Amino acid sequence: MIQTTFQRYEKKYLLTPAQYQWIFQQLQSRMQVDEYGMYPICSIYFDTDDYRLIRASLEKPVYKEKLRLRSYGAPSRMEDPVFLELKKKYKGVVYKRRVDMSLGECRDYFDYGLRPESDGQILHEIDWFQQLWKTSPKVFLRYDRIALFSPEDPQLRVTFDHNLCWRDTQLQLSCGDWGHPLLTGSQRDHISRSLAQCRFGCAASSTTQKPFRLPFPNTDTATKTISSRK
Repeated sequence: MIQTTFQRYEKKYLLTPAQYQWIFQQLQSRMQVDEYGMYPICSIYFDTDDYRLIRASLEKPVYKEKLRLRSYGAPSRMEDPVFLELKKKYKGVVYKRRVDMSLGECRDYFDYGLRPESDGQILHEIDWFQQLWKTSPKVFLRYDRIALFSPEDPQLRVTFDHNLCWRDTQLQLSCGDWGHPLLTGSQRDHISRSLAQCRFGCAASSTTQKPFRLPFPNTDTATKTISSRK
């Protein structure tokens, strides 16, 4: 059964190649790469015509929300699966709710107002979001992901995203996974196109948050703090 709701903490870091290699090596003794190995993720992010949502997000408010359409790989057939996701963050906790549908059902929903077979409460929340913000596709993002999970703690995942690229034209998943590099020029010379995300589930109300320090070798910043469940 496809999971449709998520509640978790997320921390993200931009890594150099040396940092990525060292962290990945250290994690392999405690975590395992999931069954998919490295896989592509394609997303279309929605916003208002004046980009109100992303501008508000950059101000780091207590509460923020966004709507995106996601696929794993670039879908080419109308029956290929996609996920319409409403993602919210409140006081550091991320809540994600998604509806799985086919590419054709997604097109019919946005273009003709037709309801997919997976119609339900989450899609009604997306309806309300659209009525409030009246968003449309604004940017496409694509990257390759490696995800690791902890056999001892299924709520813990660490993901590494590589080869990040974007485009702001041809904003349909079926148009392919091409795009412009997110980091260019001198940035690419000094920073790996890798984004590490540490995700910790919020499964139990008794869970306490305790910071631990993750060392990075050969960097000006000796340590960075991320949240951990204990």
